[in-house]
Amino acid sequence: MVFRDRVEAGSKLATRLMALRDTDVVVLGLPRGGVPVAFEVARALRAPLDVLVIRKLGVPYQPELAFGAIGEDDTRVLNTLVVRRTGLSEDDIDAVEKHERAELARRVDMYRQGRDGPPLRGRTVVLVDDGIATGATARAACRVARARGAARIVLATPVAPREALASLRPEADDIVCLKTPLLFDAVGQWYRHFGQTSDAEVVDLLARAAVAARQRPGLAEPDDPPLVDDEVAITVGKAELSGHLTVPEAATGVVIFAHGSGSSRHSPRNRFVATVLQRAGLGTLLFDLLTPAEELDRANVFDIGLLANRLAGVTRWLTGLHYADDLPIGYFGASTGAAAALRAAAAPELGIAAVVSRGGRPDLADLYLTAVRAPTLLIVGGNDPTVIELNRFAQRAMTCETRVEIVPGATHLFAEPGTLEAVAELARDWFCAHFRESTAARARP
Repeated sequence: MVFRDRVEAGSKLATRLMALRDTDVVVLGLPRGGVPVAFEVARALRAPLDVLVIRKLGVPYQPELAFGAIGEDDTRVLNTLVVRRTGLSEDDIDAVEKHERAELARRVDMYRQGRDGPPLRGRTVVLVDDGIATGATARAACRVARARGAARIVLATPVAPREALASLRPEADDIVCLKTPLLFDAVGQWYRHFGQTSDAEVVDLLARAAVAARQRPGLAEPDDPPLVDDEVAITVGKAELSGHLTVPEAATGVVIFAHGSGSSRHSPRNRFVATVLQRAGLGTLLFDLLTPAEELDRANVFDIGLLANRLAGVTRWLTGLHYADDLPIGYFGASTGAAAALRAAAAPELGIAAVVSRGGRPDLADLYLTAVRAPTLLIVGGNDPTVIELNRFAQRAMTCETRVEIVPGATHLFAEPGTLEAVAELARDWFCAHFRESTAARARP
């Protein structure tokens, strides 16, 4: 995963932090590069944005060796081990601190432009940087935030080496990181565009966030209501299937969910993914592939042909609606639902624009795999080796654009912390990219 820029990195990071939305949380960006990332996080969480300006205190004769750090409100944290080993006196410490406090005050005044920062005492604080290399700055930031009274600290960054994150776990209550590469040279290598963030940009982003906060009447402010958000009954053949259709204003496509065995339209995992897609401007349709009576016969749950026919019928119903007839359609399938999605997508008249499988069994689509033309993303848990191999088998059989994405640490249900968020993020990006391509292709003469 390489990020286009800090804006994209912030948007993706926000997806992993959505559980904090509309809670008593403050987002703090570490200047300067962390602020554009933090701005996207704060906007998604509908939280106040501020900077956490810290100054490391360097040993006078070896400035790169930090013996502590300072922050606002006269906060100071010292590394007593370094102080003792270097033999620093109180006068030495005071002299360095006096110099750094003057620089800290200058930067705070420049960034805030006279505004007061939000209080941290008793609140959840999300510390955001554009990347972590050694962890020294992040460690100091955590300690300063804790000294200023933060009740809970969530350290969030797009990319960091594993050993740095391991060293930071005692400092933060939670750590959220999108990419933990084995080989890590510098933060910038994980961005296509990694230009320096200017002080002026930091000031502008903080000002924009302050305006947004004043315009926000309260934490429970709703998003723009969707164009459609209804329970629906869909007739396919002799079966009447229950579902829930949500279509945002100006939707760029609609994703139909095909659940796996033993699940339903009420699946909390699929509903979570659907919410992430909706926030990206995508419509979603969650429905029951089988009627209540049909679910009593377990053979129906594994009848891929039956499930694929139901999915195709629902697709035709959806495209017959006036607000969806010109939108790209995608499938999100889980478990056996993934096989049904691929088998249905093999029908060219349906014009499916993209398919995503979560912990699926695409191999059960069998000979239909070669007929699929929709770009297909196969997401598998890293701790699900049998299903990984079955997905790679399916990928080899397919002739369309196909990618297998492994989510580290995840098992079949993606119940481990952060893994379902990763699935939602991958699905969102896949559908958004390929829906854009589909729309552009339709527009060409």
